[in-house]
Amino acid sequence: MNRKELDPEASPGAAFGERLRMMRDERGWTQDELGERTGFSGTHISAVETGRRPPTARFAASVDRAFGTGDQFERRGRAVRNTALLEGFPEYVKHEGLAVEIRLFNIGIIPGLLQTPEYAEALTRGDVRRGAITPEQAEERVSFLARRQAALARARPPMLLVVMDESCIRRPVGGPRVMDAQLAHLVEFAELPNTVLQVAPFEIGERRPFNLPVNLLTLVDRSMLAYAETHAQGHVDRESAAVLPLLTAYHQLQAESLSQAASVAVINEVRKGTP
Repeated sequence: MNRKELDPEASPGAAFGERLRMMRDERGWTQDELGERTGFSGTHISAVETGRRPPTARFAASVDRAFGTGDQFERRGRAVRNTALLEGFPEYVKHEGLAVEIRLFNIGIIPGLLQTPEYAEALTRGDVRRGAITPEQAEERVSFLARRQAALARARPPMLLVVMDESCIRRPVGGPRVMDAQLAHLVEFAELPNTVLQVAPFEIGERRPFNLPVNLLTLVDRSMLAYAETHAQGHVDRESAAVLPLLTAYHQLQAESLSQAASVAVINEVRKGTP
């Protein structure tokens, strides 16, 4: 039977799944047999092992009892649940740091790769105030973003094509000073030789092909992958049947969006309204 290869470095959830599979294999148990010992189905065991489902506290405690491992899996499970990063996102970022072309589309907030530290910190402070993440998770998120941005500052940087919905530049984040610095950073970004920055204006209406953020990578071997996420999980897709339609739609989005020069002009107009 073909089994999905696991990369424990991809995320805490992947590390949990890899450890779970290893311990099960050592005992010669099938997924169904482990399921019987824990009170979960073999399908559930498979989903946790391959990172498709995060381990709940009850699941981790049941695994510890089945394996006789004390609280080893309970502690690993807490690490999975406490991380500020979505399952699947670290795996995407690993590929992003090696890509030769990156295509991004965002709605509502400036894409992470283009965020200033102050803008990113303002977003995480908002999440902390709402109770969505802890202060420690906010610090982890900002630090991770800084490392992600630094990975692109290499001798031969990738071509970075960014389309932002107009809401990204008009939604105030962090107050006038932070927002003005962020918009100024976008203008500087547009001047780089390896970047294209476009704004998708509100006026394109239903002609905008995406209602969710889009991340598309072209790798060194010219293969492509896409990353998408829900509120609970991120997913990396390498299948051409899924990726190529997204690329086509991205090209259509670029055709409907403002040119880079016109986009920069709009950004500067918005800056004039930022004291």
